[in-house]
Amino acid sequence: MNGRVSFVLLVIAVLAFACTRSRSVESNSAARSAHHTGPAVASALDVRVDDAVHFQLHVMNGSGRKVELNFPNGMTHDIAVLDEQGRQVWRWSDGRLFTAAFQNKVLRSDDTLSFNESWKAPAPGRYIAVARLVSQNYPQEQRVAFAVR
Repeated sequence: MNGRVSFVLLVIAVLAFACTRSRSVESNSAARSAHHTGPAVASALDVRVDDAVHFQLHVMNGSGRKVELNFPNGMTHDIAVLDEQGRQVWRWSDGRLFTAAFQNKVLRSDDTLSFNESWKAPAPGRYIAVARLVSQNYPQEQRVAFAVR
């Protein structure tokens, strides 16, 4: 009886070790392949000033494969404007509500995703726009200085 229990415990231990080892090898393999592909996503921010300030955040997939951007909620991007002292004077997301649902967006090879927002009635001055893609797996941030006359 003792021999059977020992044998069963030994089999369970071997299986547990094999499963753990298998997952570890898969994780290392995935990490190596992600490391060799390099960054797949890049971004750029355009700012145009007329009676308002218009922001256009471009997110590009420069890789040869499709990329899935993961977002923890309905907020995909944000844009803030800082004055010359670095104080925030405007933020696109202020006062907005976003869904609590996880979402993703797929960018195929060489696709671009663009977000367009406007800041109406800005005061004259020199500013810095800070645009962020709030993706969990490919976060991006761009800064551009601009002036309102």
